[in-house]
Amino acid sequence: MTTTTPLANPSLIGLAHYAGRALLENVLTRHGMTFQQSIALRSLALADGPVEREAVVAHVVGSLKIDTAEAHAVVDELDAAGLLTPEASSQVRITDAGRVLYATTSGETAPISARIYAGIPTEDLAAAGRVLSLITERANAELAAMTR
Repeated sequence: MTTTTPLANPSLIGLAHYAGRALLENVLTRHGMTFQQSIALRSLALADGPVEREAVVAHVVGSLKIDTAEAHAVVDELDAAGLLTPEASSQVRITDAGRVLYATTSGETAPISARIYAGIPTEDLAAAGRVLSLITERANAELAAMTR
């Protein structure tokens, strides 16, 4: 019996996403955090300084394809948990507690990711990156056309 490598398709891409997300959510849940919160916190952790609150909200909306009100609620949850703090008039900044949480969850997920990606040739990862970037770009364009 011969097995063939399946072509990338929406189902296969979705299965890969949800498998990885389940692993991440397992780590996040142990620390009282949601996937949505992790997306917002990461944007703050990677910033060089204060960030416009609306930019964080836009990042969450764009990443998760959720509505603005839901994204504002996610940012409010981070504020209530002491993981971000208001800065200037409309900016927010990650707190020390937020940095510790981000570093902890990133540190716990890094070895899992390393095991998942171990042994996959760089050229295969580069090809997958190009294809997934193109699919994302096209899907975002389709979504934008639908919501106009």
